Amino acid sequence: MAENQEDRTEQPTPKRLEEARKKGQIPRSTELSAAAVILTVGAGLHFLGGYMGTRLNGLMSASLSLTREQSVDESLMFGTMTTEAAHALIACAPILGLTLLAALVAPMLLGGWNLSFDALAPDFTRLNPASGLGRMFSVRSGVDLAKAFAKFILLALVAVLLLRQKTGELMGLGLEPTRVAIAHAISLTGYSFLMLAGTLGLIAAVDVPWQLFQHHKQLRMTKQEVRDEMKESEGSPEIKGRIRMMQREISRRRMMQEVPKADVVIVNPTHFAVALKYDEKRMRAPVVVAKGADVIAARIREVATESLVPIFEAPPLARALFKSVEIGGEIPATLYVAVAQVLTYIYQLKTARRDGLNTPAPPDIDPAIDQAKH
Repeated sequence: MAENQEDRTEQPTPKRLEEARKKGQIPRSTELSAAAVILTVGAGLHFLGGYMGTRLNGLMSASLSLTREQSVDESLMFGTMTTEAAHALIACAPILGLTLLAALVAPMLLGGWNLSFDALAPDFTRLNPASGLGRMFSVRSGVDLAKAFAKFILLALVAVLLLRQKTGELMGLGLEPTRVAIAHAISLTGYSFLMLAGTLGLIAAVDVPWQLFQHHKQLRMTKQEVRDEMKESEGSPEIKGRIRMMQREISRRRMMQEVPKADVVIVNPTHFAVALKYDEKRMRAPVVVAKGADVIAARIREVATESLVPIFEAPPLARALFKSVEIGGEIPATLYVAVAQVLTYIYQLKTARRDGLNTPAPPDIDPAIDQAKH
């Protein structure tokens, strides 16, 4: 069953916004683009009207200043028209260039440029009459109709006010010299465009927030969609848990392979087990090659027994090593003395067994050593 719009209470995620952008779904305001273009054209006509009037007046004078022979020479017509059209295009080039620039830059004000080939693909669902009627009588269509009506009323009022304000100047254009009249007419046109652009700017100030609201509302997500996206991007919690478990198992196996290489395993005796290795030629201090608690500690003791690695029972030292040193790390300086006592005892023990001497007494490890801090 399709979910209702009321169920879409979550804001769109960055991934959802990016996917919508690839499909060409970005906020757009035609009112903002129209206001920007008309404002640019109006400003250009207002400030460049004198230049354009002079150029166009010269073109008109040159085009109408013909000798008797030229006026009856049919072969001159096409060439003259082409030349004068090119000159007129050059005279209007500043306004045309500004218009083109405004048309290209205006979309960047809201949504930016976006080239989407997905938007060019045919969508046959738009041919569904039921969907078309739904869009026709939707809230958005009603707002667009009200906006268009308001725009018509405002532009009509501004046009009437402009005509009333500039009636005298418009009627006086016929009394002015041709060059002056052309420049004046262009300036009046630019002024009118500026007023219309200001009106469209007011409409755009209302339309832009509305378009942004509609865009985000259309892309809202349900809680289930947000959860599904998180699973897709970050992976299923079950799969991630399984991967972590496999990683721990691999790490545990690798750690157990280091136990036979250890010099001693210090135990708690049952809760903790820490395997140490020390090579005075390559190491600055003894290194923890394996450690574990409870079940893992029992397995370390089993591997140590099978590999004939000495096991030394020192609960305070075992707890301190387990809590303060990670696997592969050197023991802290606070434990140097205690570990040195253990390693010296293990060396003495091996020597006594090899030479058939009496077994040395184990050292007394400070029971408060597990309070030492790294």
